[in-house]
Amino acid sequence: MLQQAAMAESKAKTEMVTGADLLLEALEKEKVEVIFGYPGGAVLPIYDKLYDSKILHVLPRHEQGGIHAAEGYARISGKPGVVIATSGPGATNIVTGLTDAMMDSLPLVVFTGQVPTNVIGSDAFQEADVLGITTPITKYNYQVRRIEDIPRIVKEAFYIATSGRPGPVLIDIPKDIAATVSKPPEEQEIKLPGYQPTVQPNYLQIRKLSEAVSRAKKPVILAGAGVLLGQASSELKAYAEQQQLPVIHTLLGLGGFPADHQLFVGMAGMHGCYASNMGLSECDLLINIGARFDDRLTGNLQFFAPHATVAHIDIDPAEIGKNVPTAIPVVADAKEALKELIKQNGKPPAHSEWLEQIHKWQEEYPYHYGESDTLKPQKVLEMLYEKTAGDAIVVTDVGQHQMWAAQYYQFKKANRWVTSGGLGTMGFGLPASIGAQLADPERCVIAVLGDGGFQMSTQELTVIKELNLPIKIAIFNNLSLGMVRQWQEIFYDKRYSHSKIPIQPSFVKLAEAYGIKGYEINTAEEAEVLFEEVLNSREPVLLDIRIDPDENVYPMIAPGKGLHEMVGVKP
Repeated sequence: MLQQAAMAESKAKTEMVTGADLLLEALEKEKVEVIFGYPGGAVLPIYDKLYDSKILHVLPRHEQGGIHAAEGYARISGKPGVVIATSGPGATNIVTGLTDAMMDSLPLVVFTGQVPTNVIGSDAFQEADVLGITTPITKYNYQVRRIEDIPRIVKEAFYIATSGRPGPVLIDIPKDIAATVSKPPEEQEIKLPGYQPTVQPNYLQIRKLSEAVSRAKKPVILAGAGVLLGQASSELKAYAEQQQLPVIHTLLGLGGFPADHQLFVGMAGMHGCYASNMGLSECDLLINIGARFDDRLTGNLQFFAPHATVAHIDIDPAEIGKNVPTAIPVVADAKEALKELIKQNGKPPAHSEWLEQIHKWQEEYPYHYGESDTLKPQKVLEMLYEKTAGDAIVVTDVGQHQMWAAQYYQFKKANRWVTSGGLGTMGFGLPASIGAQLADPERCVIAVLGDGGFQMSTQELTVIKELNLPIKIAIFNNLSLGMVRQWQEIFYDKRYSHSKIPIQPSFVKLAEAYGIKGYEINTAEEAEVLFEEVLNSREPVLLDIRIDPDENVYPMIAPGKGLHEMVGVKP
């Protein structure tokens, strides 16, 4: 028996395999559960092997929809989203998704087909310089030139995508390499001497930060997406409670700290709350954990945190000091840095007056909206929060509805919020909700969309129906590109240049054409009844919610203004 087993093993080692065989084997070793892919000529050898694979393959109806779905999957699962696209237009159709994932630090491993190696550079049919196009918008990219390199490259790609600051990695595979037959190569170890992310913090910097906290009179924590990506929510809560530090969130950081906690201040930035923006403006110690200090957060940098000593914890050293001068830099994983800060158990600051001031701001200047005969979007978000007890996964597109969702749906847990932050990609929300639902099949997923963004990716309704994903599609329909219209109203003398969309299809009939139930909602009473009915159902539903077409998002900070110069703070 032993001899037979040895012979079988020896035979297996000498059996010939293709590049596509090696690719599928490598994906299985990485425990890939789902692939979002679209076939085409250059990837047919790979798709022939996928025919027998046990990995779930999801066919989007557009490659951009596929990569956004992979982003939603990565955001909720914490695992890398895997994408396959063919050469030429297939590859160029994923460029927006790569950029989006790069800016929002989402781990993706993307495979593109390429023309055969003997015609690369000849302008062959469906050839594109994928490496040249994607170098600025990927964490790293490869073009496979030898079949024996496939297992190593795939292993490296998954490691690079998920370690350090996560991001997208692309592997370009020429068709002849995928089809080439060879003996199985020897397994190779990852050797990346030039890539060694710093995970553990420097003890002296941690000590310096701990002492600064003890001396502070007006400290705040600014928590970004790095807290979520580093799975550091529990450590953030423990540290904030230990030191009694108020916590402010970025847009992408929502859910990293419970919104119903007494130390939670709110979201900061262009449409953040008054207490958060004033907290950043008046603090004397600002502890940034995993946030980029981007312009939508900071406003005019000349006025940003003018009295603060700035500490910045980030796993990407390139972010520290990039936009805001930093006195206490800590290059480290958020989770590890917070663990060390908790161990310090420093003396909490004497800042009771500061906490009282923040609570006073919260009480005096909460988010607000007026009453009218039309349906208010803020009211709808409050109702959705109440009906789901804040436990749904909320996926948004980009625009006014995105900001209302961030303001009025209170995120009490991590991994409940999926949105396009850095790039602000319209059309993101619907396909991203597909990936989010696949990542967490039992949880209620609500796709909060605008009527403009929804029409950029309606074709993905087919995927939702095909997989019978119980996504609730809530279209906040104001017959316009809402945020563009708002800016034109405020900054361009109400010259509404091509921002209003008076002629639209019936979204209800459109949903029905895809075999999905659809309802139109015009009043809060109708919303109350329908939310009760559909939110707990296990089938997809589309809700065309006709909101006040003139409603704007407030508070707001105009371009060039500081965080302290908010408008629309009071009714």
